Amino acid sequence: MSQAFFVLDDGRIFQGQSWAATGKTFGEAVFQTGMTGYQETLTDPSYHKQVVVMTAPHIGNTGVNTFDNESSKYWVAGFVVRNPSTVTSNWRSEKDLESELISQGIVGIQGVDTRAITRHLRDRGAMKVGIFSGLDLTREEMVVEVRKQADMAGSYLCADVSTPKTYVVPAQGVKKYTVAAIDLGIKGATPRAMAQRGIEVHVMPYNVTLDEILAINPDGVFLSNGPGDPATMTETIELVRSLLSEEIPIFGICFGHQILGRALGFETYKLQFGHRGINQPVLDKRSGKVEITAHNHGFALKAPTDSGFSTVYGLGQVTHICLNDGVVEGIELLERGAFSVQYHPEAAAGPHDAAYLFDQFVDMMARYPRLAASK
Repeated sequence: MSQAFFVLDDGRIFQGQSWAATGKTFGEAVFQTGMTGYQETLTDPSYHKQVVVMTAPHIGNTGVNTFDNESSKYWVAGFVVRNPSTVTSNWRSEKDLESELISQGIVGIQGVDTRAITRHLRDRGAMKVGIFSGLDLTREEMVVEVRKQADMAGSYLCADVSTPKTYVVPAQGVKKYTVAAIDLGIKGATPRAMAQRGIEVHVMPYNVTLDEILAINPDGVFLSNGPGDPATMTETIELVRSLLSEEIPIFGICFGHQILGRALGFETYKLQFGHRGINQPVLDKRSGKVEITAHNHGFALKAPTDSGFSTVYGLGQVTHICLNDGVVEGIELLERGAFSVQYHPEAAAGPHDAAYLFDQFVDMMARYPRLAASK
């Protein structure tokens, strides 16, 4: 086991030991507060170009398996843990975590104070970082390499993670609706959750056209989660405006929430350190109910939380806010079928408090049937 270094853009360096693949990797340093679900984190395309620091100190004890993967590969740029488990003990485990990280080429580091790193990022904000192991570089040289990397703000990343061609997830049981899901970095649990509710899901590439969507005569459109800066998604934002003009019901989560918001005329901004974890409290302003939810986002939507708002598509309102910092967590249009949330109702991993949102999507498609649809 060789020395390894976690090197931040501001010059702070944490020394640990090499773990998983060796070499060097770069990305945005973020922390994830979930005490479970590391495999879902690793395979979530939204973590593309991010070096993930796990705040839970003991990682890897349940190993990995095929079923819990949210996509076909590990997307994180690097993985940081304090104490990786030396033993895998779970009846569902098929492989130990480190061997899978090595096979996927994910550079990691262990033995660092992840609590200190988290406090540093909380105070200074998410920033560029590099992990270096097995290399003969000075501290100054490592810092220089980190500072050469691109910022997450302004990054256009969905092309890296989206499906290259459309595929269909069939409805379970009786088919009730057809939905076009625009893949901006979708997780596997999301179309499964819709399929369980009788929805046939056509997962389409990020650059799908309006004509291609209309060709399947959808009852609704889903905007998925994904990585990068929503301000760069100009073509997708224009597509969503066209869909709103077609009066097709729309449901967006995470990145899709930000894109819907921008299509309605709102701005997005970079959060200081983002929300990442499966324990984020969100208030439903309509009911007063508090939900514990799963998050993974570094950007947020600017929208008025103390009153409704007006758009060219009608009146709307902010439906949910984060109780930790007041960030907008949900919006809806009041005069047609469109709503979105900043968090993950599929909750893989995480609590199921928000699973009802898929039922809300089904109800919305029933309330706003497309006039052009021929069923």
